[in-house]
Amino acid sequence: MSDTATAERVLSEASTIAVVGLSRDPAKSAHSVPAAMQSAGFRVIPVHPSADVLLGERVYRSLADIPEHVDIVDVFRPSGEAAAVARDAAAIGATALWLQQGIISEEARTIAAEAGMDYVEDQCIAVVRALAGITR
Repeated sequence: MSDTATAERVLSEASTIAVVGLSRDPAKSAHSVPAAMQSAGFRVIPVHPSADVLLGERVYRSLADIPEHVDIVDVFRPSGEAAAVARDAAAIGATALWLQQGIISEEARTIAAEAGMDYVEDQCIAVVRALAGITR
């Protein structure tokens, strides 16, 4: 688990969050958590293989397709896919990689460190935001 101070610093410095694995289903945390971040004023950019619009935002098929800087890549995919997402996040020059609660990857942590990205794992971004009172 990442330390809370790092998680809060990453959030306090960020404004744009690309969400890999944002769900179409409003009942899933992979939808409600990004929606909560959007409601708190963060720019949420959905990354999904087949949707066109989620949370009122244009959906991109991959991180590489996003035409603007991404502060945080927030991962809602299984731990086994985290390293590949970390490589993609490093390739676009993302500032931080955030693995949601329950997602842990030593390989993703290593990739993030080698790329100079901040790294948070096994924490819910919306919970950290709410507890710290961070909004945009």
